[in-house]
Amino acid sequence: MLAWAAITVKGNQSEQFLQGQLSQELSDLGSSGARSLLLAPDGTVISWCFVEGNRDHFVLTFPRGDGEVALARLRRFHLRVDCTLELADALSGPFERAQQMIEAGWPSSAEFEVPLTPQTFGASFVDATVSFTKGCFTGQELVGRLDARGSSVPWRLVRCVGPSVERVDEVLRSKGPEGPRGVTTAVATPHGVVALGIAHRTLLDATVLAEIQDVTVEAVR
Repeated sequence: MLAWAAITVKGNQSEQFLQGQLSQELSDLGSSGARSLLLAPDGTVISWCFVEGNRDHFVLTFPRGDGEVALARLRRFHLRVDCTLELADALSGPFERAQQMIEAGWPSSAEFEVPLTPQTFGASFVDATVSFTKGCFTGQELVGRLDARGSSVPWRLVRCVGPSVERVDEVLRSKGPEGPRGVTTAVATPHGVVALGIAHRTLLDATVLAEIQDVTVEAVR
């Protein structure tokens, strides 16, 4: 089972504060909530969260391993704002098991250990977590620039199936320069392993992939 942490934000200026810190539009979340990103000032992903609430009371659910880091990042910009931040363990989150996240192509703590831009994780990830029509938020400049230029990035999140973690990792490291290549999350199944990882875009050339017989690699779209 996956573990989760929740940051509760309460106070008269909760929405105002979070609008400047999260990538998602918060004024019309409704009862269903939404996914959002917490970015570093340079536009790289610190973590993602599921946001619920409105106006003066929000709950941000993060992967538990990111909870302290996320709280520290929010407190960095929590200056002269009428709201409080409180971190606690959450009973549940958007996913129950790692395999669900792998099958969905959804990144988490392990994929964010190396600073990478949101576009690394695919267009669906960006579409689900970033609003390009809201006001400014921390990290917006680079994310917006990449979107305007076609979201071309050198590193991509990939979903893989192979005989072992070692073999999948070898394939992911077989092309491109040194960098954040390799398996990040893997789960054993009766037929081998399913995994998420980071690969250089040169590995994703159709000719290159056709030469790999025992591992399937696909970019998360």
